[in-house]
Amino acid sequence: MPSMPMRGRPLTRAALTGASLLVLAGAAEAQQNAVTLETLSVEGSGAGLGSGGPGATRPETALGPVPGYVASRSATATKTDTPLIRTPQSISVIGAQQIEAQRSQTISEAVRYTPGIYANQFGPDTRLDWFLIRGFSATETGLFRDGLQLFQTAFANYRIDPFGAERIEVLRGPAATLFGGSPVGGLVNIVSKRPTAEPLRYLELGGGSFNQRYAAFDLGGPADDSGHWFYRLTGRLQNSDAQVRFAPEDRYYIAPAFTYKPDGATTFTVLTSFQRDETGGAGQFLPYFGTVRPNASGLRIARTLNASDPLVDGYTRNQANLGYEFEHHVDDVWTVRQNVRFSFTEVRDQRYVGNGYADAAQLELARYGFLTTPRAGLFTVDNQAQARFSDGYFGHTLLMGVDYKRYSLSDNQGATPFPPQFPVPSLNILSPRYFQFSSAPAPYRVVNQQLQQIGLYAQDQIALTDRLTFLIGGRQDFVSNTVQDKLVLANSTVRDETAFTGRLGLIYNFDNGLAPYVTYGTSFNPTAGVDGNNRPFKADKGEQIEVGAKFQPVGWNTLFTVAAFDLTRSNVLTPNPANVFTNLQIGAVRSRGFEASAVANLAEGLNLVASYTIYGLRTIEGTNLDLGRVPVGIPETFASLWADYTIPVGDWKGFGFGGGVNYVGRSYADVANSLKVPEYVTFDAAVHYERDGWRAAINIQNAGDKRFVTSCSNATSCFYGTQRRIIASLGYRW
Repeated sequence: MPSMPMRGRPLTRAALTGASLLVLAGAAEAQQNAVTLETLSVEGSGAGLGSGGPGATRPETALGPVPGYVASRSATATKTDTPLIRTPQSISVIGAQQIEAQRSQTISEAVRYTPGIYANQFGPDTRLDWFLIRGFSATETGLFRDGLQLFQTAFANYRIDPFGAERIEVLRGPAATLFGGSPVGGLVNIVSKRPTAEPLRYLELGGGSFNQRYAAFDLGGPADDSGHWFYRLTGRLQNSDAQVRFAPEDRYYIAPAFTYKPDGATTFTVLTSFQRDETGGAGQFLPYFGTVRPNASGLRIARTLNASDPLVDGYTRNQANLGYEFEHHVDDVWTVRQNVRFSFTEVRDQRYVGNGYADAAQLELARYGFLTTPRAGLFTVDNQAQARFSDGYFGHTLLMGVDYKRYSLSDNQGATPFPPQFPVPSLNILSPRYFQFSSAPAPYRVVNQQLQQIGLYAQDQIALTDRLTFLIGGRQDFVSNTVQDKLVLANSTVRDETAFTGRLGLIYNFDNGLAPYVTYGTSFNPTAGVDGNNRPFKADKGEQIEVGAKFQPVGWNTLFTVAAFDLTRSNVLTPNPANVFTNLQIGAVRSRGFEASAVANLAEGLNLVASYTIYGLRTIEGTNLDLGRVPVGIPETFASLWADYTIPVGDWKGFGFGGGVNYVGRSYADVANSLKVPEYVTFDAAVHYERDGWRAAINIQNAGDKRFVTSCSNATSCFYGTQRRIIASLGYRW
């Protein structure tokens, strides 16, 4: 389904290492003038306990709840608990309160008001979340949970229920220096809900459009009287239909967690989650003419049409995550951590897939059959040692780490012959007839793949003065990619790769809250998967320079950001026009753009989120067909605004309302950029009432029921956006 060569002088090991080694001679004499670590304001990882509810007054940590809408800290960009205002890279944080206020049903919906990211590129896909960050896909390798990657490819994917998220963090720009394999455009890191120090009890019931019904619970607090054991149990059960006919959208999610804290220096937290999804009707591959434009008969296809068939259509996924986070403060300088997780997913996905029209009147959809049953296991471990010290002149937060990733995939894909052989009966768009048999899909790919990656990394956040912070980091990766082709043994191959990546950043904090910065980084992203000849793909590479500013006005609970960036990516995967089941790895793409955002608590009870993104995306190396063109299916402009107000005093105290608007610019449906997908605007609305622990709300997404197409992969593969969705909910917290 549905990178540019390095430019300028590359970062070298010597340069990165040398820049971080400071002369210690004369430290005693200069001690009184040294910049202290407190000036840098970089704390530990925040692996401690979260607050227990709205009334909690614990200070914010990078892994804990966001107090309201405006976060002040994050660990995604640096792997250390660092203030956002001192982080020289673009990052946005969406907290649980914002997710609740907007009643986001998926991670894709939760990031709609965030700059630089376009989610749900293929419409409201019931299988997984799709992300484009700064014009590049972050779906396969850009999804992280608790700082560890959820690698997904070949339909063996993961999906995280947003009810289990304490915060969602969108990091824009290269992150390979700390995380190894990750997209040049950025990544999405979901921070799980953790055990709480105070008792937490929350129950919620809801339902609405498409026969949706759900129940959710969130329980936590101390598990003993000694104050050493704490727990959290989060779950959500949903029974629903999808927005296309004959397709369920059911989910069962539960996430037990516990923390053991034997003393003030040591924390051990076990994080687990189990999820089952039962759905169908995924990926309605519909023609451009009939969705974006009227077809030959002057008609548009109904948004509720299921192009598959209830006889075969079905998608089930079982996924599990089991891991832990360990942190120990050795002394005032050193802290060690180990984060470990094993993730597993197994999928069965069978359907009929639309493939254009079968008749001149464009009333009959041509289809083929598809079946895949992948299984994947992912083991990741990240070992870290952090030192906070002063060398007599400067303050340092030094981070050193070794991480390891092992991804094992059993990939089995099959399909029926393509039209015009018509092994699958066509479907009339006016009078669809279902329960039609076809020949069984024949396997065209049976592959076992194992990808292993070891990374050695180091980073130093150096307080050069009490206002100026310099960040430097480097990483060496060793990757082995083994493919065993069970259909054609001669195609079995092994690819070994190594790469060095680096990052430099500089940020200056003025007393008035303004913080301009500049950063440069490179990326290296091992790509699991094979080409049409079952050869492993090469890693894609990229680089970016970013100049921006953050502004946190003194006395305001507000964060404004602006950023201009120039990034390139090479070894780009593009769909193979000769075979839709394979990709080609050719060419390079450049993205230049500008982003702006505001997250604010403007007054008591009034919250606002706004963003604007514009960039130019062009293929700078490729074929005569795509050179100089905009890649298919990617809008280059989008903007959003959300505001929510709760009356703080008086007879109407607790009553609130909110609304939002989302604008997405045009994109293209073909390589030649001759078929345009128009821009669109949608509106959201909310009304809610809170009192004595109760919260009742009604949320409406796409309130005007705007009919729009999110994108097209080609002239026969277009995707309708979300229809109007109304959700009523009732929650109680005690």
